[in-house]
Amino acid sequence: MPDVPMMLVAIVALALFFDYTNGAHDSANAIATIVSTKVLSPKMAVVMAASLNLAGAFMGEQVAKTIGSGIVNAEMVAGCQAIVLAALFGAIFWNLVTWCFGLPSSSSHALIGGLMGAAVAHSGFNSLNLVSIFDKVIIPLVVSPFAGFLGGYIIMVCLSWLFHKSKPRKVNTLFRKLQIVSSALMATSHGQNDAQKTMGIITLALFLSHEIPAIHVPFWVKIACACAMGLGTATGGWKIVKTMGHKIFKLEPIHGCAAETAAALVITGASHFGAPISTTHVISTAVLGVGSSKRFSAVRWGVAGNMVVAWVITIPASALVSGGVFYLLQLAGVRG
Repeated sequence: MPDVPMMLVAIVALALFFDYTNGAHDSANAIATIVSTKVLSPKMAVVMAASLNLAGAFMGEQVAKTIGSGIVNAEMVAGCQAIVLAALFGAIFWNLVTWCFGLPSSSSHALIGGLMGAAVAHSGFNSLNLVSIFDKVIIPLVVSPFAGFLGGYIIMVCLSWLFHKSKPRKVNTLFRKLQIVSSALMATSHGQNDAQKTMGIITLALFLSHEIPAIHVPFWVKIACACAMGLGTATGGWKIVKTMGHKIFKLEPIHGCAAETAAALVITGASHFGAPISTTHVISTAVLGVGSSKRFSAVRWGVAGNMVVAWVITIPASALVSGGVFYLLQLAGVRG
């Protein structure tokens, strides 16, 4: 039986717990609109989302490689698994805080912020891969919400133009069916982008502990992360479902289909380029875009403003927590 360090076992277990909270926290991304429009029951929507999150997790590993080697310079932190442990604590803490308050913040950026904060606490800002962070994190952080908003707005305007002479009952009947497809696409793209982030953090831990020679995701890591995210999605984050589905804009099936289609396209494109974007940001702004196409006053901008505040403070908040946890681990004698 191989001699696996207990620190590594703890990191993998904590990472999978983070993946579970990610699935529970972000289940609203895939099912909020379809539940709020009553196209599917909450139970059926959760089963569908969990299954497709599981499938999406196996579709590529570009995002995992970005998390594993594009945030911190692995060579500078080699041998220090405590960085990954502290990063996970910071991310989980922020996930739980926003989960309790029903704020659809970004699990992705909580993980990235946690990793950055722990790395800086270990060896300063030189440990960060600043060029990659700018290209793969900062730019997508700014661009993806705008892409979601614009995509939702344009798709909704086009649909309104195509069906403006149709009877509302026929339109609702059609889009109740189409929304099942758009929600399925959203769930698959969510698994494709979000599950890979935990794959990347576990792969980084394996590399730092010299269990693998390079940043490449082992097959067992893919399976474990896919199952953890699917289980978390099955649990569901109903406070966030309520915020996404009811408090931003009153959705009908055509609105939900437009928002999910726009978000799925943006997330799939980002995953292809290895950008770990926030699926929450994208679906939230897609819903805003859809609502704005009707009239700007139809959107509850106060709720949207609260979400923006949560987004802005996610990376620094999780970074501060993870940096503090790293120092506590050092004081406790955890050096590995």
